[in-house]
Amino acid sequence: MTRYRNVGLFIVLAAVWGSAFMAIKAGLAYFPPVFFAAVRYDIAGIIMLAYAFYATSAPLPRSRADWMEVGIGAVLLIAAYHALLFIGQTDPTVTSAAAAVIVSLNPVLTTGFAQGLLPEERLTAVGIVGLLFGLAGVAVLSELDPSNLLAGGTVSKLLIFGATAAFAFGAVLTRRIDSEMPIETMEAWSMLFGALLMHVVSVGLGESIGDVVLSTEAVLALGYLALGASALGFLIYFDLLERLGAVEISLVSYVAPIFAALSGWLFLSEVPNASTASGFVLIFLGFVLLKRDAIREELRHQFDSRVERTND
Repeated sequence: MTRYRNVGLFIVLAAVWGSAFMAIKAGLAYFPPVFFAAVRYDIAGIIMLAYAFYATSAPLPRSRADWMEVGIGAVLLIAAYHALLFIGQTDPTVTSAAAAVIVSLNPVLTTGFAQGLLPEERLTAVGIVGLLFGLAGVAVLSELDPSNLLAGGTVSKLLIFGATAAFAFGAVLTRRIDSEMPIETMEAWSMLFGALLMHVVSVGLGESIGDVVLSTEAVLALGYLALGASALGFLIYFDLLERLGAVEISLVSYVAPIFAALSGWLFLSEVPNASTASGFVLIFLGFVLLKRDAIREELRHQFDSRVERTND
């Protein structure tokens, strides 16, 4: 029964996070991009902080290491990632599926950054090939044209790539910090301070609340992102991270684009093109090469568990 529960939650998480790209795209018709991202995390941060007070014995950062981790989370994991992602998705040529596929490069980039910052996680020759596969996937997906590198679609997709790189870099930096703060606490305070940073950037970009167009669609998009993709999504993520481990849960990045494509097609009439599919295949191959040892170990563990159940 536990196994079916985990599979069900995994699918729910992939669906919630994948369809979030569609909700971002829909909401950008009514909100300025960075202001939209900031308000999303105003709401999600308050909810996550309440959960941290409920679920942990340490809902407040205490040590210098705790505050460093929160700072990295606020700047890179929340502010930089979401500001660039939302701005990139303002481009009408960037579909929900394309954005999701670029973001699925996150595990590949995380491994690449870890090579330089975490000596115990050095890349082998095969790992470097995997990293190159991932980068090639982004190049194919972005439809890079050397004669016209400033084309709108290319620039927007590269902004989303920059968002993914910021998230991956932040994830690696947090692993270098010796903090015992619960992950729920770290996420809550990172969300709140990240939202504050995005409000500052929003003002600097000339965005204002007067640019918001209130409508039922706008409220639904914001509510879905804040309550569904952020609050509910992260709660499911924390639960599965503890039950499944980092390797299995990272596969959400490769299932989410399917739901991004489906929701984009159903609600926004978006049709993924051949470059989206080709880029996804290259990125996934890069992930398999980079994580081949962990995947092999996980498959061996699953096989041994099945043999044990059969013998019992």
